[in-house]
Amino acid sequence: MGSNSIDVEQELTPFSGVERTMVLVGRTGNGKSATGNSILGTKAFKSTRSSAGVTSTCKLERTVKSDGQIINVIDTPGLFDSAVESEFISKEIAKCVDLAKDGIHAVLVVLSVRNRFTKEEEAAILSLQTLFSSKITDYMIVVFTGGDELEENEETLEDYLGPCPEPLKNILNLCRNRRVLFDNKTIDKTKKAEQFRELLSLVNMVIAQNGGQPYTYEWFTELKKLRSSHQKEVESLKGKSNKEISELKEDMKRSYDDQLKRISDTVELRLRETTTRLEQQLAEEQAARLKVEANAQIADQKSKDEIRKLEKKVDGKWCAIL
Repeated sequence: MGSNSIDVEQELTPFSGVERTMVLVGRTGNGKSATGNSILGTKAFKSTRSSAGVTSTCKLERTVKSDGQIINVIDTPGLFDSAVESEFISKEIAKCVDLAKDGIHAVLVVLSVRNRFTKEEEAAILSLQTLFSSKITDYMIVVFTGGDELEENEETLEDYLGPCPEPLKNILNLCRNRRVLFDNKTIDKTKKAEQFRELLSLVNMVIAQNGGQPYTYEWFTELKKLRSSHQKEVESLKGKSNKEISELKEDMKRSYDDQLKRISDTVELRLRETTTRLEQQLAEEQAARLKVEANAQIADQKSKDEIRKLEKKVDGKWCAIL
């Protein structure tokens, strides 16, 4: 299905039975929820063709495959949409960190062969490095949706990527060309199984290349320590009155919510800094482009003026001769 020459059985064997957590990110309309359903093998996420987007908040769904392996998939709202406020994004990222708990085994960047990949979308993907450190790219895999459309046009993913625009080429290079094509509309069980196995082999490759460890960041560690501390406190509740138990649980919830709020605030601050920097960069690029266009217009006008002068001289000479 893709061009990655991977020995699927070799990749799957070392990690059979291991729990894997995948996070879907991308622009609204690229097919994140449908891809999540394809991975899980069930219609766990609501998915319709809508420009407004269906997923309104981060959501985790899980499945246990026939061989016992556990797959966690976290679907996210359109965090790459330009119209989405930074406050909303920061809260959802904090929620995603909470849902992932022990870390992320793969970040699935969902793109669609039906939609043009923009420089703004590239910038949004790159901003993940600002939020989670450059290490996050070691866990990224690009999932292209719309395999049915390519098949109808008798095209392969390689054909589609032939005239690859520079922004998309940059993202593929960032992901070390880890990419897979998904047809989320197919009812062919063999095709469904094959595209899942190809994706999972890439996930296992990512895990292997990262020393068998999922991606974690300081926020994951902080929340994990807090959960562990709360668990010990819960275990010490034996013999306590209902009122004491209730008060302690309320305190634990408050402290956990406060920690999530701190994470959200940190993310929002970084997002605002990234947005400001991006807007400045885009403004500088636009100014440079306008300057080039203005210089070109001036040169064109100058050339036209020179031509008119030459034409007048020629006309004058002809008049004198006649």
